[in-house]
Amino acid sequence: MTRYRIVPEHSLVVAEARSSLHPIRVETAGLRGFFEADVQNGRFGPGVMPRGHVEIETRQLRTGNALYDGELERRLGVREYPVVGGDVSDVRELDGDRYRVKGEMSFHGVTRPVEGEVRIRSATDHGIEVEGELVFDMRDFGLEPPRLLMLKVHPEVRVRGRVLGEEQNAP
Repeated sequence: MTRYRIVPEHSLVVAEARSSLHPIRVETAGLRGFFEADVQNGRFGPGVMPRGHVEIETRQLRTGNALYDGELERRLGVREYPVVGGDVSDVRELDGDRYRVKGEMSFHGVTRPVEGEVRIRSATDHGIEVEGELVFDMRDFGLEPPRLLMLKVHPEVRVRGRVLGEEQNAP
């Protein structure tokens, strides 16, 4: 099994929520962590369950709109809950390079099971890229959807990520 370090500056997280007026989008680099897997020809090898841990600081979650960012920071409680994290517990092949991933996400002091779909591909001689997405309901993590003036945010959040992992012991 090979351990891959997530390269923060080449990994991206995009979270999108719908509102009564328009979509709200958070896009940020800075995801960190690791995953361990046996990768053969751009696929997870048989017989060894991949595992991993990812996290991002909540203060990095920004929309670019000062009003939204202030409300986001307040609601997320960035001082009390400085990190959103996730752990992989199960990976099942769907077809080719697609996999169903299950794990747990810790957000706003609450840990819940989550699952989503990922694709993997070889990115370099000593690295792989993993892309995936999941949808969660912010109420499951103790957060009520915000209301700002005429804007009402819907509770479902779609999170997409692209993670570049490089072998930790690559030559």
